[in-house]
Amino acid sequence: MKSLVKTLEGLPWLIRVLLTLFLGIYSNLLRLFRSLAASNIIGIVLALILLLCGGFFILWIIDLIMVLLGKKIWWID
Repeated sequence: MKSLVKTLEGLPWLIRVLLTLFLGIYSNLLRLFRSLAASNIIGIVLALILLLCGGFFILWIIDLIMVLLGKKIWWID
């Protein structure tokens, strides 16, 4: 799981911006994979709730700003 997280975080900047802009689910998948890699139960549950309830629209603007600035996507891990 850690290699998948590194692969997603290692994508070129433009690809990450486009994925975040057009597919907001990219950020939530990254959150879920980070929590799985860290075995963080609370993070896994929250990431699943965000994915299933459409919560990715809530953090979409924050994610887009973080990616545009070249920083990591915010999460509790």
